[in-house]
Amino acid sequence: MSLRAQPIAVKENTAAAMLDMSQAEFRRLVGRGALPPPCQIGEAVRWRVADLEAILIGTKRKPDGDDDFE
Repeated sequence: MSLRAQPIAVKENTAAAMLDMSQAEFRRLVGRGALPPPCQIGEAVRWRVADLEAILIGTKRKPDGDDDFE
C-alpha cells in the first residue's frame, strides 16, 4: 500500500487552484491582505495550506493592521 503525502505548502498556482480562482485574482487578494502572504523556503516561495484553510473556516483573521499572519 502506498501512502500519498498531503502538501503542507504549495506554489501560487496550486494555492489559487485550491480556492478555484485565477492566479491574478489570488495575487490581488494577497496584495490586499485578504489572503496570507507566502513564506520563503530557500529559493522557493510557498503558501501554507493550513493558513489558507484557516482563513476559509474562520479560525484565522486576515490582517487588519493589528493581526499578523505568522
